[in-house]
Amino acid sequence: MNEYLKSQLVQAAQEFGTPLYVYNARTIEEQYNKLKESFAGLRYRIFYASKALTNISILRLIHSLGAGIDCSSINELKMALHAGCSPSNILYTSNGISFDEISEAVALGAHVNIDSLSNLKKFGEKFKSNYPVGIRLRPNILAGGNLKISTGHDKSKFGIPVEQINEVVQIAKMYDLQITCLHIHTGSEIKDVEIFIKGLQVLFELIPQFPNLQVIDLGGGFKVPYKPEEEGTPMHELGKALVKAFQEVDTTYGKQFEVWFEPGKFMVSEAGYFLTEVNVIKETKHVTFVGVNSGFNHLIRPMFYDAYHGIVNLSNPNGDPHKYTVVGNICETDTFATDRALPEVKEGDLLAFLNAGAYGFEMSSNFNSRYKPAEVLILKDQLHLIRKRDTWEDLIKQQIQVIE
Repeated sequence: MNEYLKSQLVQAAQEFGTPLYVYNARTIEEQYNKLKESFAGLRYRIFYASKALTNISILRLIHSLGAGIDCSSINELKMALHAGCSPSNILYTSNGISFDEISEAVALGAHVNIDSLSNLKKFGEKFKSNYPVGIRLRPNILAGGNLKISTGHDKSKFGIPVEQINEVVQIAKMYDLQITCLHIHTGSEIKDVEIFIKGLQVLFELIPQFPNLQVIDLGGGFKVPYKPEEEGTPMHELGKALVKAFQEVDTTYGKQFEVWFEPGKFMVSEAGYFLTEVNVIKETKHVTFVGVNSGFNHLIRPMFYDAYHGIVNLSNPNGDPHKYTVVGNICETDTFATDRALPEVKEGDLLAFLNAGAYGFEMSSNFNSRYKPAEVLILKDQLHLIRKRDTWEDLIKQQIQVIE
């Protein structure tokens, strides 16, 4: 983190208070440009997985860069439309939802992927050949940095198991479905290029069974470094491997296929910073606790996924290092970091959690009746408030008092 960015984060905390989420637009653009450079030899499309960070200003920024929007719910789809994205640039991939939601996605004009035989049959009954559709398959590949974010293995709820492909084909023939896309998403935090190629080969083998096929969709899941010693997915290496694979399959079938991607964390994780203030230093016989003015109600990833987030002491970046356990103020076990070496921390210091752009604010809650934080975007070196902090009125406005 350079000194100028540190000064901007300090300014944001002073101007908007803490806890606070801050996103750097420049980093998001840099990440998108990495994708463009890596996949330049392909016929590709990028749909940003909006579940990672759905703020309208972020959606508008990413759409302005040239990306479409990938949605996991009908409200995410409506949010993308509200942010100015055209239906042709929106991808909706269902997962165990009511067929009414799929019908609404069709009515709104988005690209649709279906992940169950039940909903595929309902789709055929209602739309027949009148609306192109994609199929999300489960490739039975175990991949990802944590079982909770591995979605392609043989016990995952996601997608139609690839061994049921004959039933997919039967339904498609029965209703004359125009299946134009085969989709997989094997998980998150995938570093190994071979995992992507392995999934690709699963889809390539199915091409002859889908005469209307135009798109091979590999989802997202690119590895983002969280620890200093970690490396991300080698994107240029992945791009080269995909170019070679698609050249071969295009030649085999005499047609060009598009490849689609849905990166979420890759686009926004490193752009985000979560700012907190130190409330108390509590020294015990074995542990020195740093208690901050937040908790897993604002950043749940460390407790939910055992995720690592780097921490910078913005108030004393060059202090002598000491080991601390950084904890929140929620009335539960609420640990951000254990025995973490940090420059000396004092009460009132400002701490920045790194890699907080993805699944930070989006998974926040009002647990313990605490307010959700504000969000700020650094755009062209200016600070812009893009979501107000909750107020008391926000906590009670949907509640109905029935006892006098």
